[in-house]
Amino acid sequence: MRDLLVTAIVLGALPFAMRHVWAGVLLWTWLSLMNPHRLAFGFAYSAPFAAIAAGATFIAILFNLKRMKLPLSAPVIMIVLMVFWMCITTIFAFHPGPSSTQLVKVLKIQLFTLIAMAALHERKHIEYFIWINVLSLAFFGVKGGIYTVLSGGGGRVWGPPGGFIGGNNELALALVMVIPLMNYLRLTTRHRHVRLGLLMAMGITAVSVLGSQSRGAFLAIAAMGFVLWLRSSKKLVSAVVLGVAAVGLLAFMPDTWTERMRTIQTYEEDGSAMGRIRAWEMTANVAADRITGGGYDIYTEDLYARYMPEQRKVLVAHSIYFSMLGEHGYPGLLLFLGVWVSSWFMAARLRRISRKQPELQWVYHLAGMCQVSMAGYLVGGAFLSLAYFDLPYNIVAILVTTSAWVKAERWRTETTGAFGSGAPQLRRREVVAVPARV
Repeated sequence: MRDLLVTAIVLGALPFAMRHVWAGVLLWTWLSLMNPHRLAFGFAYSAPFAAIAAGATFIAILFNLKRMKLPLSAPVIMIVLMVFWMCITTIFAFHPGPSSTQLVKVLKIQLFTLIAMAALHERKHIEYFIWINVLSLAFFGVKGGIYTVLSGGGGRVWGPPGGFIGGNNELALALVMVIPLMNYLRLTTRHRHVRLGLLMAMGITAVSVLGSQSRGAFLAIAAMGFVLWLRSSKKLVSAVVLGVAAVGLLAFMPDTWTERMRTIQTYEEDGSAMGRIRAWEMTANVAADRITGGGYDIYTEDLYARYMPEQRKVLVAHSIYFSMLGEHGYPGLLLFLGVWVSSWFMAARLRRISRKQPELQWVYHLAGMCQVSMAGYLVGGAFLSLAYFDLPYNIVAILVTTSAWVKAERWRTETTGAFGSGAPQLRRREVVAVPARV
């Protein structure tokens, strides 16, 4: 039944994907993030749905070349330079064969990131893109949250097999990042029942994050909550709500969860944590020896024997920063950081110019929630190997396309978005005309 359902959805979406590039981007994003075919048990499990979606999208591009326009902003330039540098580091990799295989996967993700930036022109397209990201991951958040409640917090929540978020830690960080996007949709939707549903989904997803028993995700959700509080216009009320929610969630978790979180303070006594630190040292040694790093495939016995001989067990970096450092050297790490620094400042500019513009209130909230998502990723990612994961780059695409939308002053004619989403209205004394320039 699952096989037929996934196949029917893909086949039903193909005509739209071959006609509209943005529809192809949505289909690809759903398949890439959610991996719905991996939840099936028959022929759909190994079907090349992503390749089919990509083919349909390229057909649409051929018929819509004149409408494709890639905004030349700082995050876009940083991504292009980073990808170019990754190609160079792969040429000089210790193990070119496996590194080339991983490079192809990364190139696919980044190619569709750029296609999304060039194809999502209208506000409704941007919000469709947000919805597809949210729904693809909210499925696992709600499912995992219910499981956590039924198991009394004792069972771990895992992601879909295959892909980047199959592990409990990886899924938890993805869910942390998607909660702010849920909140954006809640703030802008005009339908009361949708707002209520999104609010409930946010709470259940937060339970799922804690149910993963991931220490990195715990730090990420704490960082997300802090930035969310900073972005709130009613800080006292937000502090009370977030505080009560945090106390309630933490009180629900069993003693085993509490004991695991306490090991954050005593990491030097935790074998897993110390193993990660030694893996970080190994990547730093590789980067110090080679400006290009070692390529994607550096976590092997021969390279550990060369760069970290005292560590007998081969471990991956478990950090977005140290994996970039070891695999692509200091230039790669700097370009990677450049993507997020430039994206953060782009979001800050969007918030500044839209703060007191009634027509741009959706931009104000979206930019703020994107910053909250990035904060969760940049904190939680310090302990996970998710440097190439789709979702963070999708958030960059959301910011880039929104910035281009504002710069083109499309807000003068597009007053509503997807599914009846509007713009939260400011109080009268806050309304000030501000030129929309990015």
